[in-house]
Amino acid sequence: MYNIISAIVQLVENPKFELRKYSESHNRANNMGEALEEYIKDIFAGTVNETDENIRNQKLADVFSYLGNQNNPPDSMLRGGDAIEVKKIESNDSALALNSSYPKAKLYSDSPMIKNACRTCENWTVKDMIYAVGVVDANNIKSLALVYGDDYCAEKSVYEQIKTVIKSGVESISGVEFSETKELGRVNRVDPLGITYLRVRGMWGIENPFSVFRYIYRRDFSKRFNFMAIINNNKYYSFDNYKTLEKLSERVGELEIKDVKIKNPNNPAQLKDAKLITYTV
Repeated sequence: MYNIISAIVQLVENPKFELRKYSESHNRANNMGEALEEYIKDIFAGTVNETDENIRNQKLADVFSYLGNQNNPPDSMLRGGDAIEVKKIESNDSALALNSSYPKAKLYSDSPMIKNACRTCENWTVKDMIYAVGVVDANNIKSLALVYGDDYCAEKSVYEQIKTVIKSGVESISGVEFSETKELGRVNRVDPLGITYLRVRGMWGIENPFSVFRYIYRRDFSKRFNFMAIINNNKYYSFDNYKTLEKLSERVGELEIKDVKIKNPNNPAQLKDAKLITYTV
């Protein structure tokens, strides 16, 4: 089974900090955002050092049930496993731009925001969501975080409630002609000719994981690369290969696994037991 644990092992055993050089040598990307996405695929599929594209493509097909696009979440789904959303930022403290999709604690097959190919790629109802957030410059990846959505953001009802309130408020405006839409609203016949329309869209954003979890982890900016993963204990111990990571940490001094308590995104008064996994070079 390929999962976040095996991906962390791959990252530690095959670190690639010069993403542009890495992607160009493998002919896999035209920009740093794509290079980051391809690298995340490779650490999850175990194909970081695979140069034969035919072999890599087959391995990706074996490991992933879905490989998506930039406009609809998720970017990928592990076959029988978690969904993955990759986000690139260029500043250490930048927020993530989610555009029309609110943050997802979990991914649901009945979500109107996903493609039908994603919905039907395997038999599934709900998947845990991994956010892979990379801080990159023109050539290199400087920091990478892997966090689960249900440790990072609130449940979907929180976001859907505010979306519903805004949508209802917009549509209650008198003297305006609205039409049915999945967005917050669409106003038709704005002008006298009736040929202009207005789309009302939500633009969601969320603070990056390094900012959100600053209370348990701070990066060392004197180092070339900082990695952080947070996995709640229930999820961590559900993997059958977590001891492989723990044995690796005994051999690699830069890899650490700590017991921490993180805030429940739905009720910060409650704390969850979790593992903080860090790797600094």
